[in-house]
Amino acid sequence: MSQTVDRALSILPLLAQGPADLGQVSERLGVHKSTALRLLRTLHEHGLVYRQQDQRYRLGTRLFALAQEAVENLDVREIAHPYLSKLNEECGHTVHLAVYEENEVLYIDKVESRYPVRMYSRIGKPVAITVAAVAKLLLADLPEPERRAVAERLDYPTYTARSTPNAGAFLKELATVREQGWATDLGGHEESINCIGAPIRGVDGRVVAAMSMSAPNVVVTAEELLTLLPLVRRTADAISGEYAGTAPQSRTVPTTAAQSVPPKEARA
Repeated sequence: MSQTVDRALSILPLLAQGPADLGQVSERLGVHKSTALRLLRTLHEHGLVYRQQDQRYRLGTRLFALAQEAVENLDVREIAHPYLSKLNEECGHTVHLAVYEENEVLYIDKVESRYPVRMYSRIGKPVAITVAAVAKLLLADLPEPERRAVAERLDYPTYTARSTPNAGAFLKELATVREQGWATDLGGHEESINCIGAPIRGVDGRVVAAMSMSAPNVVVTAEELLTLLPLVRRTADAISGEYAGTAPQSRTVPTTAAQSVPPKEARA
């Protein structure tokens, strides 16, 4: 990188800490005031910094507009899909990606299991919000008042004996999910289906999507599926890193000490 560009870019994180005058910028960069002034003027012309009436500089509104536009144009599905496919190739189980929109949790991507026994789910279909692992991850990240309001207005169907029975139990589980950073659905929606999930986070640390791995217990038991949780979490972290722009781009599923357990022979 050219020295001039490097110095100019170094001004931005400085001003992110608060307004600074020419002397402070010059001192931080280790350059003469005339050089610092030239860099600040260039950034000012592009709207990236703004000079206040007290002659101090702060970040410009153009910078925030660019950041917002970049976030709005990010497609978490496009970024996540190669990782989901790699995870599916390695483990063979169904992988889902979901988001929370307009009071519903929706699947926005799915990679099918390679085994004969498969899950009935489809892209664009709402999930069973009170039991699904992805729903727990997405709702657990909501601010506490909103989380409580959502929980209290939901219905709690009894899909199986393991379904979440009421708002109190749901809020308790969401608190656990929020603290531990992962979620499960072990027979809560369908007795024969188990699921583990992990959150995908944006640059601000908030959950923007959730991914999960699901399998019927005729293929792997719940205990066997849970051994793959570290791999699911590492995959979600890799997607988060690329989505937030905090990690080198990589399409390789991170390895883990917990390797895939050879599945039982699937039965129709």
